[in-house]
Amino acid sequence: MQVTNVCDKMAKFVGMIVFPNAKINLGLAITGRRPDGYHDIETVMYPVGWSDILEIVPSKSGVTELFTSGRSVECPPESNLVMKAYRALDAITPLPPVSIYLHKVIPDGAGLGGGSADAAFTLKALNAMMALGLDDDRLEEIAATIGADCRFFIRNRPVTATGTGTTFSPADITLAGYSIVIVKPAGSVSTREAYAGVKSYTSPGRVAETIVRPLPLWDGCLINDFEASVATQLPEITAIKQRLTDIGAAYTSMSGSGSAVYGLFEGDILSDNISELFPEADTYIGRLD
Repeated sequence: MQVTNVCDKMAKFVGMIVFPNAKINLGLAITGRRPDGYHDIETVMYPVGWSDILEIVPSKSGVTELFTSGRSVECPPESNLVMKAYRALDAITPLPPVSIYLHKVIPDGAGLGGGSADAAFTLKALNAMMALGLDDDRLEEIAATIGADCRFFIRNRPVTATGTGTTFSPADITLAGYSIVIVKPAGSVSTREAYAGVKSYTSPGRVAETIVRPLPLWDGCLINDFEASVATQLPEITAIKQRLTDIGAAYTSMSGSGSAVYGLFEGDILSDNISELFPEADTYIGRLD
């Protein structure tokens, strides 16, 4: 009966288009290594406007399929987090077959959470399209089984992440009125390699203590512990940070385990040739909410 009801509701919809957005990390402190081999961290995750395009429509073939365009997606469709999100929801509430079209804009290997956002927005879109009635708490539970960052994008608002990066608490911070430039160099370092390069740990609380200060006081205090080791393998990270500072950024940092670097600007960005300043990188310019 449940499957029939869902299918009947689905038949009333032509489809839905959503725009999964990226996130940046404001500081990232690695506070220790756990007995299970994972690391404890402390970071603030903040949504930004660099977005993919995701469309879900009823399947005409009777089979659920994922079609990708835009940036190259290296993994096979069934291994994509979007399909994992569909399968996870289907295991809880049987779903009718759909066709999913994902146009990738957010670069991979960037520390921006693009794949996690795609999965979370798939859950939210299916929930809305089929009137499943799942609340955000339940969607977060499902998202957490797909990937560490996925549940962040369910509510899509600033949080402080601790533990292994999966314990969230609201972050009382707004960057509204600031502009952002994100620069993703060609090279990337895997998360495993990034952790391997960290040789010491930071005392808990540094991110929380710093994030409440005015943004101009963050420099030198709000630090991404991955940055130093990743920059030894990708020296362009240091060069990008310096160039962003030169054009007026009040604060620069690498996001996550890299390799994207962002600069925060008070008000408008004075330079109008960002892509020319970083000719061998992918760039994004936007305003923060």
